[in-house]
Amino acid sequence: MRAEPAQPPHSRLARNAFLALLAGLFAGFTALGCWQVQRLHWKHDLIARVDSRIHAAAVVAPVRADWPRVDAANAEYRRVFVQGTFLRDRDTRVDALTALGPGDWILSPLRTADGDVVLVNRGFVPAGARGQAAPAPAGLVRVEGLLRLDEPGGRILRANVPAQDRWFSRDTAAIAAARGLGPVAPWFLDADAGPRAGTAEWPRGGMTVVRFRDHHLQYALTWFALALMVAFAAGRVLREGRLPRRERPQQAAPDVADRPFADGNPTRTR
Repeated sequence: MRAEPAQPPHSRLARNAFLALLAGLFAGFTALGCWQVQRLHWKHDLIARVDSRIHAAAVVAPVRADWPRVDAANAEYRRVFVQGTFLRDRDTRVDALTALGPGDWILSPLRTADGDVVLVNRGFVPAGARGQAAPAPAGLVRVEGLLRLDEPGGRILRANVPAQDRWFSRDTAAIAAARGLGPVAPWFLDADAGPRAGTAEWPRGGMTVVRFRDHHLQYALTWFALALMVAFAAGRVLREGRLPRRERPQQAAPDVADRPFADGNPTRTR
């Protein structure tokens, strides 16, 4: 009986390196899981905040002095209203895809009594009804809706082309420059459906979709599950390193006489 030789140094080095890799993976997966838990709480707070805003009574829209302080945390999706006069024949069509299919948003500039210019998204016009969009109403109007932040540049892989009057996002500054409107609010107003709700008249307002993806719990569970799998693998490696090696009997060399063809001559068995 004899024990197997001790594990060679290079094998111990490889084992330790593998354990170090597993430790790094465990720490990384755990950190990602904790980050997703934080994102989960942040997303739930955001949903609650936005939900309270869209169902609240409308307040006066921010005036020019307040524009620099308007951001997602304090204003986005807040229900506001503006009063003023639409600047006729300066509408801008922005490519849109809604539950009614492809078409355009109709953005019309409105000048308030203070002289501020705000872009109002009057609503959606389907592709087959582009010629049926009603013009902006004349005279003094009051428009109520949701405050939305500026969308500069365009969409992914689809940049705005002002020179060709092709718009894929509601970029207020670029639209104002193209239409010669001067300084405009760094946000726009998504108008409510108003009295036209349920009619066939276009554009149709009140089509703002307020929906947030909330998969952070699934992501967190996935990262934590991967961390547990790595911990289990590391435990197996450590356990195998501590177990005593099994001893096995030394096999005796075979007797020459027992070999049937030793020295080229068959041995006669009795």
